[in-house]
Amino acid sequence: MKPRPPVLRAVRALAPVAVATLLFASTAACDSDTTSEGTDQGVHTLTPEPEDSPSEAPSPRTQESFAASVSAESERVRREATKRLEEVEGRGNAVGDVSVNGLPLTASEEVRSALVRVTNPTDDPTFFAVKVEFVDAEDEVLDTVVVGVEEAPPDRTVTAQANSRKAAGVKTFPRVAQAERG
Repeated sequence: MKPRPPVLRAVRALAPVAVATLLFASTAACDSDTTSEGTDQGVHTLTPEPEDSPSEAPSPRTQESFAASVSAESERVRREATKRLEEVEGRGNAVGDVSVNGLPLTASEEVRSALVRVTNPTDDPTFFAVKVEFVDAEDEVLDTVVVGVEEAPPDRTVTAQANSRKAAGVKTFPRVAQAERG
């Protein structure tokens, strides 16, 4: 192996110092004051204010109004289902199209819930009215809840939830009491 000339060894040894010096100088240049000579003090970029500023009034569709409209719609569908079931004799024409399962509950729950599954066997979107009974171990009905499902699509299964405050905190079993299609 040939020995290297002393100049190359010196350059190689000073290269990291030179790189560090350049980095330090460029960082210092970025933090420098831009008001030195050569900077035009008369040039400013302004963003114009919008002519029509948004008003401070709340939007017409707040979260509370949305929740209220959803609640009102749910109540309307429930009333329609109740009205339809009042005209039904027996269990109805859709008991075979509906199933219900109790949802797991925790000790702190204030409602007992059941998942209602509706399968529409027809060729058209259809309204379903379902009456769910919450019964205890002795088969005593603790509460009855009516659920409506609007426009259930053909050949599809949709779900709804039946909630009972009266059956809360009690081990209950939900069952379909009545179901009407159409």
